[in-house]
Amino acid sequence: MIGSVVRTMPEPKEALTRPARANSRGSLSISPELRAQLLEVLLAAPPAAPVKISYEEFLDRADEDTLAEWVNGEVIMTSPASKKHQNVADFLTSVLRPYVEQREAGVVLSAPFQVKLEQGREPDLIFVAQAHLDRLLENRVEGAPDLVVEIVSPESVGRDRGEKFNEYERGGVPEYWLIDPQVRWAAIYNRDAGGRYQLSFTGTDGVFRSQVIAGFWLRAEWLWQPPPVVQVLRELKVI
Repeated sequence: MIGSVVRTMPEPKEALTRPARANSRGSLSISPELRAQLLEVLLAAPPAAPVKISYEEFLDRADEDTLAEWVNGEVIMTSPASKKHQNVADFLTSVLRPYVEQREAGVVLSAPFQVKLEQGREPDLIFVAQAHLDRLLENRVEGAPDLVVEIVSPESVGRDRGEKFNEYERGGVPEYWLIDPQVRWAAIYNRDAGGRYQLSFTGTDGVFRSQVIAGFWLRAEWLWQPPPVVQVLRELKVI
């Protein structure tokens, strides 16, 4: 066919044309030359194309403990969390959830839970406001949560600061927290009237305030050395 490309296997060399011989125990003995030629043929073969599935198939196959995202039809597995990562995630969940519940402001969910925008993402933490609870389905948020938190790990830094940043901005997520416990750095972004993220806080220490959870604030240094949760909840006037 005109314009088609036909891929062929390399022509077998002499070593491949010689039959393998059985050894004294009756099993096949492959010469070093033949072994090398077989390896060359295998390496020359085109890699198998990645299997693509629909988002619905992904949801059907993944159970509630699966750490994975759906990106352009492919299932992307994520690495298990480090201790630093999990300490930040647990601390944020411990203070955000009771604060939000006390004020009946909405729902806080931690990973693994899907957010479906352009792709099927699995943020570390999300907040869905009371007014948008219709977006919250049994196994995903269909549309933009009001807050997304991503805790950066060495293997995710490119996605969190690049792909996901742009996707959350385009998808209408009003507030994005990007937290890197490796270098003790946090950044808070809020969408402006034009739909672009503007930096509202960055640094290692100091107070930052949420624009989507009324009255909620934190000291950035608490993320790296969390004080007792009870103490934080008292300062937030939850208890």
